[in-house]
Amino acid sequence: MSIEFPIYSKEGQKTDQKLVLKEAAFDIEPHDHSLYLAVKTEMTNARQGSSSTKTRAEVRGGGRKPWRQKGRGTARAGSTRSPIWVGGGRAFGPKPKNFRMKINKKVKKLARQSALAYKYREDAIRVTEALAYDEVKSKNIRALMEGLQVQDKKVTILAAQLSEELFLASRNFPNLFVTEAANASTYDIMDCDVLLVEKEGMETLNNQFQANV
Repeated sequence: MSIEFPIYSKEGQKTDQKLVLKEAAFDIEPHDHSLYLAVKTEMTNARQGSSSTKTRAEVRGGGRKPWRQKGRGTARAGSTRSPIWVGGGRAFGPKPKNFRMKINKKVKKLARQSALAYKYREDAIRVTEALAYDEVKSKNIRALMEGLQVQDKKVTILAAQLSEELFLASRNFPNLFVTEAANASTYDIMDCDVLLVEKEGMETLNNQFQANV
């Protein structure tokens, strides 16, 4: 099934040009479980896993028994570094851990297709011409977002090739994320209200989905 997208200019104005995808690989029934697995894997792999606390064996001091075993009328104690003491070690505290997960390549591909399919169904995809700017100016990005009337929404830009000018010009917008279309993850596609995709970037994505895993 072919799909047509109107192409918008760098100023956010609709042009006479259209992008026609004769075989839109993302025109599918979204697979929710694949989406869940992909996003869960991405979020889990983003964890550093570097949290660490000291056990009673690692805390400095506490080598001497603080008082004699009997005769004081108090509870017995063997070290001031016991977890029940202030300044003592931590019982069952976190230690460095590798949280890394993996998913099947086909599941990952289906999840990205499903994410794009949801955006297509929600009419949340805008295809633009190449966002090539000669200078690093935030006003260029502001003009694009205002022209598309998405300045108050969370936006992800998928560029065919991420240029330094585009990256620097867009970094002052807290609700805007920019990445290359070929490297866009499931989370990148889903975590926005509107998806702005360069014409070549959309073609790249569509070709990726049609290729065998």
